[in-house]
Amino acid sequence: MSKQTKKPEIKRPVDVYFDKYQESHNNHTNEVIHWICVPLIIFSLLGLVWSIPFPQLGFLGKYNGFVNWASFLIAFSIYYYYRLSPVLSYMMLILVFLMSWGIVSLEQWEKAGGPSVWLVCLIIFIISWIGQFIGHKIEGKKPSFLDDVKFLLIGPIWLLHFICRKVGIKY
Repeated sequence: MSKQTKKPEIKRPVDVYFDKYQESHNNHTNEVIHWICVPLIIFSLLGLVWSIPFPQLGFLGKYNGFVNWASFLIAFSIYYYYRLSPVLSYMMLILVFLMSWGIVSLEQWEKAGGPSVWLVCLIIFIISWIGQFIGHKIEGKKPSFLDDVKFLLIGPIWLLHFICRKVGIKY
């Protein structure tokens, strides 16, 4: 009778990041706060970067206005996510499109006399980060990004991986 030796499972980098991130996210209240604040931080950061004036470039022609500084932030982050998990990168891209629609809506509100996009996003950003730090105070552990700045990018897809697992999508 031959014995089959089971090879140790080699974890993908994305799963190693998720395991490390999970170490400081085990308290239910902290997790709920993350489900609220992480998407708001992404939205507000995108809006803040979107609000930085971008030069009119002749070669863009009629597409001037569709490319801004946030375009580079989006491209970098989606590429990074794609390297970790194509499925999660596609999910993030869909969320970024929805958030972009929200930012364009804020721009329209601003043109109609509402507050500046940057001001709305700054307020959301500050309140959301306060929420994050409250969550970590409740958790009793410091945020993961204080050890490695990469975890600022891991948080959003960490949330998405739970959705994938819940509905049975391999990420």
